[in-house]
Amino acid sequence: MVEATQVPTTLQQAIVFFADSANCHRFMVELRWPDGHVRCPHCNSGNVDYLPNARLFKCYERHPRQKFSLKVGTIFEDSPIGLEKWLPAMWLLVNCKNGISSYEVHRALGVTQKTAWFMMHRLRLALQDGEGGGLLSGEIEVDETYIGGKARNMHAAKRDAKIKAHGVKGKAAVFGMVERGGKVRATHVAETKKVDLQRRIRESVEAGAAIFSDQHPMYTGLDVDFKHAVINHAVEYVRGNTHTNTIENFWSLLKRGLHGTYVAVEPFHLFRYIDEQAFRYNNRTDMNDADRFVAAMTQTTGKRVTYKELTGKTTERDADASQQPEPPQEPFWEPF
Repeated sequence: MVEATQVPTTLQQAIVFFADSANCHRFMVELRWPDGHVRCPHCNSGNVDYLPNARLFKCYERHPRQKFSLKVGTIFEDSPIGLEKWLPAMWLLVNCKNGISSYEVHRALGVTQKTAWFMMHRLRLALQDGEGGGLLSGEIEVDETYIGGKARNMHAAKRDAKIKAHGVKGKAAVFGMVERGGKVRATHVAETKKVDLQRRIRESVEAGAAIFSDQHPMYTGLDVDFKHAVINHAVEYVRGNTHTNTIENFWSLLKRGLHGTYVAVEPFHLFRYIDEQAFRYNNRTDMNDADRFVAAMTQTTGKRVTYKELTGKTTERDADASQQPEPPQEPFWEPF
């Protein structure tokens, strides 16, 4: 494992440090093979040598893909962009509290906006941690929120075309659970039906834990398996230890990034931005910028998403997303 003390501590230092290809090489080798023994990503053989002139490794076992680079088997695979740009991009993504748009990356790193858009989505894939980490325990807050355009921000003609009903109709639903003093788990859900959300809660929360929610009917019945306390937001927001302020804080951070940095996102990419914000939230304490960067980089192996998958031209491999196409730029819903 790469120690944070071996990498830069500020963005300025990171840009200078990773501008040297030798530093990038040493960092990635220590990250991927902490025991110092490079292994072939195709056959896992340790019979590997480094070819300095070609800047490639060669596996001496018999198979078609003997030569490989440091990018093979990671989210960087097949990218013509050098690690001297990929690594600062990851630093920016995990350490900018409200995220960073593809236009900012395009200007900062000297790549096209289309390339920056693709890069950032690949980096967001690395920030996904699945459902690992065990069950949530202790005091858990559960809540749902809805993301989409506000009628008052739309032109009258567009409002008449898009707004078919009042309330949350036409908006994207996001469900979240947060362990007080711990981690958050949030995901884009197709529907907020009682049976679906309670199934998610029971799969993710330890039986007997204390659950706090608002008075939405979808949470009724949780007291069978949990210690369930309810807060009526029409009357009060806090009653002793009963509140949902922690998960509301996460929703605030998420929407601040979507509204202020990304302007908006399409529903079929929303889960990527949720993963991004959840990673920063879950690694916000007891970590400096270098620690957070190293933690993100340890999740870059064994994952890959192609441009065709991102734009809906082939099957999505990293999540159950809609197959709608999207132009290679930050999409523009109406602001929240």
